[in-house]
Amino acid sequence: MKKILFILLFVVANVFGQNTTEVVIARDYTTDSEPEEIPITIVEEVPLFEECKTLPKINHRDCFQEMMSKFIQKNFYYPEEAQENKIQGRVFIRFVIEKDGSIEIVNVRGPHKILEDAARNMFKKLPKLIPGTQRGKPVRVSYTVPITFRLE
Repeated sequence: MKKILFILLFVVANVFGQNTTEVVIARDYTTDSEPEEIPITIVEEVPLFEECKTLPKINHRDCFQEMMSKFIQKNFYYPEEAQENKIQGRVFIRFVIEKDGSIEIVNVRGPHKILEDAARNMFKKLPKLIPGTQRGKPVRVSYTVPITFRLE
């Protein structure tokens, strides 16, 4: 019994005898630094195609998506070489809509270079857009689009 009491006393003394120091690292989040780019899913005002600007703000996101789909359908091109070699798959193209509305292609990933080049060439034809805004100022907005090349 004395051994158990001694061990219990020893454990309690060790627990309460520990010196705890709390280190707090403060960050100043009040700076006006803005992020490099804002994903389209969280930007306050999405970039717009010219055809969308007359619509109410509540419809801007839907209009952007619809116009992007129409653009892809209109400009889609499946390279003959890829068809002949039965190359198919999904290409992800990531681009940034700049503060001036121009497009910068950032990254293209796909199963084959032929399909990547086809997607890149398609998005080089994307017209200049009305830039997205955050807190009333134009910002760079990132957007990723999957393009599926499938043989039927």
